[in-house]
Amino acid sequence: MAKYEDQPIPIYSSLEAVYGDGSQFEEAELRFQNLRSKFQQVFGHSPEVFARSPGRVNLIGEHIDYEGYSVLPMAIRQDTIVAIRKNDSGKSLRIANVNDQKYTMCTYPADPDQSIDLKNHRWGHYFVCGYKGYFEFAKSKGVSIDEPVGLDVLVDGTVPTGSGLSSSAAFVCSATIAIMAAFGVNFPKKEIAQLTCECERHIGTQSGGMDQAISVMAKAGFAELIDFNPIRATDVQLPNGGTFIIAHSLAESQKAVTAAINYNNRVVECRLASILLGIKLGMKPQEAISKVKTLSDVEGLCVSFAGNKGSSDPVIAVKEFLKEEPYTAEEIEKITEQDLTSIFSYSPSSMDVLKAAKHFKLHQRAAHVYSEAKRVHAFKDTVSSNLSDEDKLKKLGDLMNESHYSCSVLYECSCSELEELVTVCRDHGALGARLTGAGWGGCAVALVNEAIVPQFILNLKEKFFQSRIEKGVINNNDLGLYVFASKPSSGAAIIKF
Repeated sequence: MAKYEDQPIPIYSSLEAVYGDGSQFEEAELRFQNLRSKFQQVFGHSPEVFARSPGRVNLIGEHIDYEGYSVLPMAIRQDTIVAIRKNDSGKSLRIANVNDQKYTMCTYPADPDQSIDLKNHRWGHYFVCGYKGYFEFAKSKGVSIDEPVGLDVLVDGTVPTGSGLSSSAAFVCSATIAIMAAFGVNFPKKEIAQLTCECERHIGTQSGGMDQAISVMAKAGFAELIDFNPIRATDVQLPNGGTFIIAHSLAESQKAVTAAINYNNRVVECRLASILLGIKLGMKPQEAISKVKTLSDVEGLCVSFAGNKGSSDPVIAVKEFLKEEPYTAEEIEKITEQDLTSIFSYSPSSMDVLKAAKHFKLHQRAAHVYSEAKRVHAFKDTVSSNLSDEDKLKKLGDLMNESHYSCSVLYECSCSELEELVTVCRDHGALGARLTGAGWGGCAVALVNEAIVPQFILNLKEKFFQSRIEKGVINNNDLGLYVFASKPSSGAAIIKF
C-alpha cells in the first residue's frame, strides 16, 4: 500500500468519514445544506463537488519551517469548505462567500496567467492563488488542459481570520483541491502540500509549508511531525490526560499586509544570518550568497565549530560570530562584499523588506531558529519516552513555555495582547502556553489537564475576555469562536454526494 503522503486526497460520499458522529456531524450537515441552497440561490444551479481543508494549531516549532526545520502542528476542527461547479460562460471565476456581508462576491477572468494585484488586497485573491497554482502544476504533470473554463465558487470558512490558525492556507488548500476535483483529477497529498505552499507565494508571503502540509496530511487523533525536502508527516500520539485550549488574543495578525515589516522581514534576517555565518565559518562571500538559503544550510558548519568547544549546539557559533547589536545594511555589505539589493534581486517581497528595514537583528533570529528546532525534537522524544503521562505533559508544557519566551524575546513576534493572554493561561493552571502561528496577534495555545478544562475556559473568559466583551470588541454569544478546546482533527477531503 502507498505511503500515507503518496496517497491522493480521499473522496467521500458521506460527512461522517470527515466529521465523525455527534454534534460535529450535525453542525457539518447544517453547513453543507446551507451551502447547497445558497449556491443555488447565487448561481442558479447546484454545486458539483465540495472540498474541505482544516485550519491548524502549531504546538511547537514556530518560524522555522521556512528555514528547513521540522515542525509539530495538529489540525483543528474548524475548516474551510469550497463548493464548486464549472459554469457555461467559460469566461469568469465567480467567487462568493456564505458570509456575504463581510466578503462580497469577487469576479476574475478565467485566465491562469493573470497576475494578482497585491496592492489591492481582496479576499478572492486566495482562490486565484489556487487557480494559478493548479494550472501550473497540471501543465508540469502533462495533464491536457482545454480552453480555460469558468467556475462558480462558494466558500464557507470557520477558521477565524487573522488568528494564526492558518485560515489562509485552509482556503488556498480547499480552493486548489476543489479546482482539481472540478477538473476530475487527483494528485498525491505530498505533491498538493508542496503545490499549495507555492500557490500562497502568489499573494506575497514567503510561507514555509507547514500550514499547507498539516491541512492536507492531518489524521484524526494525531499531531504530525512535518519534515520538509521532501515533505513527509510522522504521526505523533499525544499523551492521555491533556487537552489543548486555543484562545484568540483579539489582535488580528494581517500577515499578507504587514509582511514587509514582520513576517518577510524575519525571512530576510534569517537568510542574512545564514550567509554571515557561512562566511565567518570559512565560505567565500560569493559561495555563501549563492549556496546558503536557510539557517539549516549552515547548521553543519556551526555544529562542527561547536564540536571544537565540546558541544553540538549550533547556537555556540551564533554567539561567537554574530553580534547581539543590530546590523546596518552597510555593515552586512562589508562582510558579504555585495549590495543587499543584488543579493535579493530575485524576490520582490524581499526588496520590499529592504526598503522598510532600518537595521537587522541577526544574532537573535538565528538563536531562536536553532533552539526552537531542538525543542521540536525534544517534544517528539518526550511523547515517545517511557515517562508517565503526567510527567510527559509537564515536560511538554515546559517546552511550550521555553518556545514562547524565544518567540517573544529573540524573534519578537509577540504583542501585548498575546503576552497578557499567555500570562493569564499560566496563572490559571496551564502546564504550558505559547503564541502560535506567525504571531503579531492571533492565538495562544495552552496545554491543560483535561480535568480542569471547563474551569480553565471560564477563568479565561473572566480574566481576559470579559473586559473586551464589555468594550464591545466581541459579542458574548461569539465567545466559543475565540476560545475552545481541540483534539487533533482530520485533513483535507473531497466530498461528492
